[in-house]
Amino acid sequence: MGWLVFAGMALAGIALLLGARFPWRFWTLPAMAVMLAAAGYAWQGYPSLAGKPAEGTESVRPLDPDLIAVREAMFGRFNFDYSYFMAADAMTRAGALRLAATVMLGGVRKAPGDVGLWCGLGLALAEHDGEQLSPAARYAFDKAAELGPSHPGPPFFLGVALARSGDVAAARLAWGAALKRVPKDASYRDDMVNVMLTLDPALAEAARLAPSAPAN
Repeated sequence: MGWLVFAGMALAGIALLLGARFPWRFWTLPAMAVMLAAAGYAWQGYPSLAGKPAEGTESVRPLDPDLIAVREAMFGRFNFDYSYFMAADAMTRAGALRLAATVMLGGVRKAPGDVGLWCGLGLALAEHDGEQLSPAARYAFDKAAELGPSHPGPPFFLGVALARSGDVAAARLAWGAALKRVPKDASYRDDMVNVMLTLDPALAEAARLAPSAPAN
């Protein structure tokens, strides 16, 4: 029964990609995501059993579309990174945080010099560790910063992890460093700010109360 449901979801995903005219030359990326998801399901789930309400599923927040938009703008879409991010997102939606971290760990093992994958691993590890910036998550962000000393991604995603852990003051410092590295006309700048305002209610309130700039 479980495999029938999985197959139905996979077919629905294929239909969506066909409807969106997904480029044929990039079909290996969703195929890899499906294979990783199937492997995770076979490993952690019980596909031969009849379906029933899940118990003890890890509590996870919905994926933030603004955060995904920033990630895709910074690190690209339909590339090597994207397949791992897609698979990890699928695991996160399913509440399988350990598998999401495992997927990202596989990515950095394949491409140890990739800044985006190290940022993704840091976030996945922090979420798996109860939204705490564990030593493993900190190492991943430090590695990303080492590989991309002028890239806005490492401090920005570190700030996300810090804010989620409750250390908003440190998050603001990290975000400030990230914004200094982003061109003012960058397409994803507003998405970055939206993520910050979502995770920092006090900052959002200050922005709401701030007087509007006078028109020229």
